[in-house]
Amino acid sequence: MHILLIHQYFLEEDDPGGSRWNEITRSWTDAGHQVTVLAGMIHANGAEKRQEYKGKYFMQRQQGKVKVWRCHVSESYNKHFMGRLWGYFSFMFSSLWAGIFKTRGKYDLVIVTSPPLFVGFSGYLLSRFKRMPLVFEVRDLWPESAIDTGVLKNGLVIKLAYWFEKFIYRKAVLINVLTPAFYNTLRDRKQVPEAKLILIPNAADFSLSDHLLSAFDAEAFRREQGLENRFVITYVGAHGVANHLEQLLEAARQLEDTPVLFLLIGQGMEKPRLQKLAAEQGLQNVRFLDPVPKQEVFKYILASDMGASVLKKVDTFKTVYSNKTFDYMACKKPILMAIDGVSRELVETAAAGAYVEPENIAAFNRIIREYLQNPQRLRQEGENGFRYARANFDRQVLAARYLEHLQQKVLKEEKFEKIRQKKNAWV
Repeated sequence: MHILLIHQYFLEEDDPGGSRWNEITRSWTDAGHQVTVLAGMIHANGAEKRQEYKGKYFMQRQQGKVKVWRCHVSESYNKHFMGRLWGYFSFMFSSLWAGIFKTRGKYDLVIVTSPPLFVGFSGYLLSRFKRMPLVFEVRDLWPESAIDTGVLKNGLVIKLAYWFEKFIYRKAVLINVLTPAFYNTLRDRKQVPEAKLILIPNAADFSLSDHLLSAFDAEAFRREQGLENRFVITYVGAHGVANHLEQLLEAARQLEDTPVLFLLIGQGMEKPRLQKLAAEQGLQNVRFLDPVPKQEVFKYILASDMGASVLKKVDTFKTVYSNKTFDYMACKKPILMAIDGVSRELVETAAAGAYVEPENIAAFNRIIREYLQNPQRLRQEGENGFRYARANFDRQVLAARYLEHLQQKVLKEEKFEKIRQKKNAWV
């Protein structure tokens, strides 16, 4: 098959962050399929536009066997809410232009992964223009998550978002969701036909962890990074409003008499404020690091005692799996899970860590102190999570399953198209 993927946040080869789609497309091309990606020029978590993209609207890149068209995103993206909104719309227009005028050849289908939701408009028009099925992926319930975190407040924009969400669900031939809660919400509350829905969740990347688990000297790395004699709890990911990392700073203040060190790796709009807050409070047990490539991220995780998954306390986030949770599992690290709902269920089912009520600082304090007294618990829960992820969330296995669903849907659409053509021929 030849697949066109529209993904505003598809990573560069040296970008930090979750690389779900980079790994899926690598798996598909290794299996002999072709993949072309329409991607943005600005990283999701606040980085500026790369120097090589300055003044350009389109640039073709080759990432392994995957052909990538980098498309314009407004540089107002990280300045304020309206800039972020215009960043979404600018990519919507640029990806549509690239899809029509830059890409060549016939595609079997187009996949749009969201958020942002509005990029579905590009996918829909390209599916019509190039006469191919549209597959839509829901990585986050949008606009609900943006509304609940206070990012989206304009009533007109909210109405437009809900209308467009319903429209794109109707036009897609297949909708992939990343959690069981998303599946139930789309089926029951949003009235999406179940025949359209599939569930291919986030997953663990064992390609890096398997190598590092056998070859990496974690103790030497801890010495190099000044982490000796510390109980390191690492958070990897966005530093945004939705993550509400201020709760980790508050927990750090309660744990200043312990060897606990919170290591926060990533970027986002809230990071400068969080750094200022930590400095004002004189917190010596919080360390901020800039984003690093995934191989380096895994080294920090392997050198840690626990991994933290944290989000703001809002009901919408009860439906999400956190990307970073699976990385912690792949590295045999127990999880401090400050996300209720399906993420909590995942960790408790796997016996791979502890749930902490989001924003409940007393609970953070109590549970972390319990771990400090029980090193054996750390080892056992790390092993539990690794085994559970290997059995249920191996990315290579899930990528193959995803591809199988796509192939079945394409064959079904081709069969219907032949029937339609025959009917038209008789008219």
